[in-house]
Formats: sequence, structure tokens, C-alpha cells
Amino acid sequence: METEATANTNYKRLNSNVLKIIAIIAMTSDHLAWAIWQGFSANPAALIMHILGRLTCPIMCYFVAEGYYYTKNLKKYIGRMFLFAVISHFPYVFCSFNYIDPLSFVPFAHGSPFNQTGVLWAFAWGLVLIRVHDSKLKFPIKILLNILILVISFPADWSCIAPMVILSFWANRGKFAKQMLWMMFWVLIYGMVYFFAIDKIYGILQLGVCLSIPVLLLYNGLRGKNIVINKFLKWAFYIYYPLHLTVIGLLLYFGIFPVF
Repeated sequence: METEATANTNYKRLNSNVLKIIAIIAMTSDHLAWAIWQGFSANPAALIMHILGRLTCPIMCYFVAEGYYYTKNLKKYIGRMFLFAVISHFPYVFCSFNYIDPLSFVPFAHGSPFNQTGVLWAFAWGLVLIRVHDSKLKFPIKILLNILILVISFPADWSCIAPMVILSFWANRGKFAKQMLWMMFWVLIYGMVYFFAIDKIYGILQLGVCLSIPVLLLYNGLRGKNIVINKFLKWAFYIYYPLHLTVIGLLLYFGIFPVF
């Protein structure tokens, strides 16, 4: 992390711990909305909760790119991301409204090609995408690998857009305006796909990621002062993501959740 002297300004008051907590709260809001209002609901409360949920992906993509820059062991970092992506796959499918039977855990067994697995799968391939661009491979090979990565990450939550946002954050590190412009460019594409192929309201709703811009602008480049909390929050998203999906899935399965 940058030193306080270089990173801190009068308006940059949020450290990485605060941003991660914001991302977790926003994600929970989004997933609760999907559980309570099954499908693409036009209920105002559902829409508000989903719009709040648009904060999560940009914040986490930002920290994935930052993690690539700061990690001391890239292989371990990528391996950890893929491990939790696989672990999270099962609760993600279980709590989705596309869950039908145990065969649903097999990708593409049921439903559309979208949202076949959780967002950590897209985040993990975002790290690989940065690694490809950071390598000394020849340009044609990089292009081929880019295409393969985008195809492989396409079925995940946030699809291949998340890896492209992660790459854009990394490639433009230190240039906040460019990072945000590229993020909105990729999300605009994502929203257009939603608008024309899935649901018009939810296509427009994706543009709610712009709410993350002022939040990220307040990031001061620092962690919190408490070492114990720092270590806890380092693992918090990895653990909380599959855990809260499991809880939501069980509540739905046993009919405890109010479903509208």
C-alpha cells in the first residue's frame, strides 16, 4: 500500500477495509433481492436493492487489480482465487432461481448460458488476463489467449466484463479518470446485452455501477490501522461470499424466505 503521506488527502478518507465492507453490504443487498423477488422484478424495493448491489463488482475488481500489483506470490494469489471460485460455485447455483435439482450444479445442464457460476470465476480469470498482458508472449498469442479467457469467463456472474474491467484498472493504474471511463465502457456493453437479450429494465440498471465512482474516489490507498482486522478482512470476502449464498439457498430450499 502507498504511504499515508503520499496517498492521503483531505477528501480521500476511505481505506480498503471500509470499501470491502461497503462491497459486502451491497452484495448482500443484491442477493437478498434476487432471493425475495425471484426473476427480473420491477418492484421498487427490488430495484433499489439491485442498484445498491452495483457497487460490489467495481470495488472488488479494483482490489483484484490492486492485489495483482501488491501480491508477493502471484501463483498463490491466483490459486486462492480459483479455489474459492470452485467452492463458491455450489452455493451460488443452489441459491439461484435456476436451481432445479443436483444436476443444476453441472454447468450448462439447465438454463441459459448466463450466470452459470459465481463472480469469483470471472475475478480469477481477470488475474490470468493481467498476467497474459504482463508477459513477454508474442502479440498474436496474447490475442488468442485473451479470446480464450473471455470465452471461459463468459458464463460467470458479470461474465467476461469483470475480467476486462480488472484489466482496465490494472493497465491504467494511477489514472483514475481513465480507469473509470474504461469501466463504464465495458459496463455499457454489458448493459446493452442485458437490455436487448434479457431484460430492458435490468439492462439500464447495470449502469448503477457509476455509483461506485465517488466511492472509489474516496479511497486513500491505505489499509486500516488494526493488523488483526486487516488480516480478517483480507479473507472476509472469500469466506463470506459462499457462506451467505449457502444461507440464502437453505432458507429458500426450506421455504423460510418470503418469496414474492
